[in-house]
Amino acid sequence: MAIKSTADKVATIQKGYTLDGPTIELGAAIVDGELHKDAPVRLPLAMMNRHGLVAGATGTGKTVTLHMMAEQLSTAGVPVFLADIKGDLSGLATAATGSDKLRTRTESIGQAWAGKTFPVEFLALGGDGQGIPVRATITSFGPILLSRVMDLNETQESSLQLVFHFADKNNLELIDLKDLRAVIQFLTSAEGKDELEELGGLSKATAGVILRELITLEAQGMETFFGEPEFDTAELLRTAPDGRGVVSCLELPTLQTKPMLFSTFLMWLLADLFEDLPEAGDLDKPKLVFFLDEAHLLFNGASKAFLDAITTTVRLIRSKGVGIFFVTQTPKDVPADVLGQLANRVQHALRAYTPEDAKALRATVSTFPTSDYDLEETLTTAGIGEAVITVLNEKGAPTPVALTRLRAPESVMGPSTDALISSTVAASALLPKYGTAVDNISAYEKIAGKGAAPTGPAAGTAHQGGAGQGGADQGGSLDANAIDAEARRIEEEILGRPSSRPAPAPGTPEHANAPERRAPRPAQPTDGGGIAGGGIGGDLAGALGGGLKSMARSLGTQLGRELLRGVFGTSSKRRRR
Repeated sequence: MAIKSTADKVATIQKGYTLDGPTIELGAAIVDGELHKDAPVRLPLAMMNRHGLVAGATGTGKTVTLHMMAEQLSTAGVPVFLADIKGDLSGLATAATGSDKLRTRTESIGQAWAGKTFPVEFLALGGDGQGIPVRATITSFGPILLSRVMDLNETQESSLQLVFHFADKNNLELIDLKDLRAVIQFLTSAEGKDELEELGGLSKATAGVILRELITLEAQGMETFFGEPEFDTAELLRTAPDGRGVVSCLELPTLQTKPMLFSTFLMWLLADLFEDLPEAGDLDKPKLVFFLDEAHLLFNGASKAFLDAITTTVRLIRSKGVGIFFVTQTPKDVPADVLGQLANRVQHALRAYTPEDAKALRATVSTFPTSDYDLEETLTTAGIGEAVITVLNEKGAPTPVALTRLRAPESVMGPSTDALISSTVAASALLPKYGTAVDNISAYEKIAGKGAAPTGPAAGTAHQGGAGQGGADQGGSLDANAIDAEARRIEEEILGRPSSRPAPAPGTPEHANAPERRAPRPAQPTDGGGIAGGGIGGDLAGALGGGLKSMARSLGTQLGRELLRGVFGTSSKRRRR
């Protein structure tokens, strides 16, 4: 095969990255050791929902790369989610200051650089750190993700799913850890013996193991992450008043002590988005780009059910307009089924100090298209701030492989000041909504108050007319009028159309028997496992990505509220916009 000249190689890259639509500018190509600013390397904005991988050894510039990409996405009006592992990404809220060295670099790649700030929302898991507290209810988190946090084996995971099933069927809301503990303690008590036997696959010994793991979580201080108000993942899709996408920056100051919780919580956010967002097809730009840093934490020791759920989510969330970029050290950190769906590749330098490193290097090279580079040499000699790139062009075909000197961020590459972060959090519109934890009546209170869990088909009516409860119990049993009223509200307020439900009888308070509206509540339990149902349930499945079944489905029974669980066993929330 004829050896191509440098000019031919540059021309190949120029042609491959000549794109018509809006793009994310990544940098300029390096060919045969020379930088060519007339050969820019770009990523089509419309292809960012084809997902991607940012990989490379420690210290090669991965964090700076996602920082730079987040800035341009925000400028293009695309919301971004970032997990701030080291605290460096908070610098997006502070304009960078230029220097001679910086200007020399940016001019060499043709970048018109200017210091800028970007709209940032600071988040913190359960309020652990500076930021708006992000919480999830146990019910919404679901048994598969919770099993991951508790490090349960597959048998124990299946047993936990039975516990959730029992709670769902008996109107026992699992809001926080004490609710789940109360249900398991009931099932393992003398009073719950019959219920435990009816669950079949759940043994008392396994329930005891789960209970002990649950108590361990509480001892580790993880109860702050579960509760209400639950974070509405629609908050991640916001844009600023000037049209730029909001960058949601999740602070993780205690990542090293709770790595499993961190990685699993990120998958909860994705799963909730997946369940609630409608199908969008091919868009000019994504609705959200999600950067999953330290991605290897997701997969280490993961059960088959968890891996299958991740694979399904990554495969299908693309059509909902969400792009996911996994950030990790080597591609081998990501399972093959997931890696095969990551079309956009930004590969920083790899090291080959050990036989295992050399094997990983060869495996990485084998995943790239044929190129004009000796990739084994290129990937071990690339400098900091340089990366080997190939992405999808606007037609969905891979672009030529290009060693690229990457653009410099325009905000601070490091943390913002504590004072700036604190003032940003204090001024956030989300603080009044999520800043204060609430403890609503749920499974713990129901079981403690009655001495036993309500069970069986009559559970829904057993609560009504109880002493001191005015006929409508805290458990929220719904009669037909209340179900119709809630169905009307969903159609009118969420779907935005006239209701097909009958109007209330004259003189009948529309919500007389409905439970108190509490903020924000997760969707409620079902024994279903997918998007199904007709009538308003089918309409909601289409409108909210399978998040709800209509309460009208309950008219023929008194089994109470149902909850549709998704691919991770999670439950989507109603959107109240």
